[in-house]
Amino acid sequence: MNINSRRKASLALLPAIVTLAWPTMLEQLMQTAVQYVDVAMVGSLGTEATAAVGATGTVSWLVGSTISALGVGFLAYIAKAFGENDRPKAARAASQAVLAVLVSGIVFTVLTLSLSPVVPTLMRVDPGIRKLASQYFFILYTPTLFRAASIIFGTVLRAAGDTKTPMRMGILVNVTNVVLNFFLIFPTRRVVILDVAVTIPGAGLEVIGAAIASAIAFTVGGICMTAAVYRHPVISPRGQRLVPDKEVLKPCLRVALPNMLQRFGTSFGYVAFASMINSLGDVATAAHTIANTVESAFYVPGYGMQTAAATLAGNAYGARDKEKMKLLASTVIRIEVALMILSGGLLFVFAETLMGLFSRDQQVILLGATVLRMVAVSEPFYGVSIVIEGMMQGVGKTVTPFVFNIIGMWGIRILGTFLCTQLLSYGLVAAWACMIGHNLFLFAVFAYLWLSGRWNPLRERTIG
Repeated sequence: MNINSRRKASLALLPAIVTLAWPTMLEQLMQTAVQYVDVAMVGSLGTEATAAVGATGTVSWLVGSTISALGVGFLAYIAKAFGENDRPKAARAASQAVLAVLVSGIVFTVLTLSLSPVVPTLMRVDPGIRKLASQYFFILYTPTLFRAASIIFGTVLRAAGDTKTPMRMGILVNVTNVVLNFFLIFPTRRVVILDVAVTIPGAGLEVIGAAIASAIAFTVGGICMTAAVYRHPVISPRGQRLVPDKEVLKPCLRVALPNMLQRFGTSFGYVAFASMINSLGDVATAAHTIANTVESAFYVPGYGMQTAAATLAGNAYGARDKEKMKLLASTVIRIEVALMILSGGLLFVFAETLMGLFSRDQQVILLGATVLRMVAVSEPFYGVSIVIEGMMQGVGKTVTPFVFNIIGMWGIRILGTFLCTQLLSYGLVAAWACMIGHNLFLFAVFAYLWLSGRWNPLRERTIG
């Protein structure tokens, strides 16, 4: 294929990429916007409230990402089934996803609620806010079954090429969360709107109100996502037998288990990372929590493109379309790098302004802005690794990403942070430098997989 033909074929992929990517980007952007509002509302209560909410946040990542790994197994299986044009096979996988939701939801509900009294202590949270952090965590994880439904069924729908329904459900969840926050966090108060005094009712529950609002929103999202899957014209589990199906579960678990170990290992690394940061004091904890929230908005292009890349790679693999696989990689990576350069530039320029949205503490703002400007420079590099890993998930290759992510997390981020913060007594800036080193390592190894062609099961030699 000559250069002009390749360019035309690459352009022909753009509609499919954009169609799959934009709803996911909008969904994540909405989630991030609401998270901004959430953190700002809690942040208005003071630094201790922000620390109490953020101190156990990495445990939330641990649970959510482990459940998400199950979804990756179904994503690879269903996307490949659609590429093979085998719709009944995809529907069988959806019925097994129901079992995955029930098992993971129940198991993690029991674990999180049982461990809620000790999680803040394990996370080395300041003793003065441990009780509040524990209460927040317990309430937040009461509806874990519904959170599992949202995560796994959302991935099933995306694998079937439907990214708009998860987007709508995500918007519903986030709007519900914000509205309930407004009434549950703050007390009854009088505000002036267009020269008219209005009484706004409120429960005045502060941090506990934020937890209740999130729990209700997660419950609404899980119910609605379940209903959406059962109404789907192709992959609805309705009428399917809800018993383990080895022919479906074996290949799904073969993909999911390495990804689950990866996410568990890296998320546990986030827990260790946050625990070391929590030991640096309230200012560092608050700055880290807010900076993480701010940064998440600027990863939206990366994870939106990852969803499109995973689904399309799975489709191409199922159809055994070698040319499409090759073009997909180069096309998505070019788009990804351009988007992440733009988002990283914006993050660098507006770092201090964005921190100021969530805190009035000048120490927190300046420290958070410093680490955000540092990480902004690494955004395009991290974006490359996100997309390549997504394509590998789509074709069911999850063992190699597992190895690389564990090495990066524990060999670079955690070991480096331990040496810098616990032995050398450096602060948050050094910890984030170790995080950036981890991201650059992932860029190097995933770029090698792409350039050598080792990510692609349909092609052994270098991608041209």
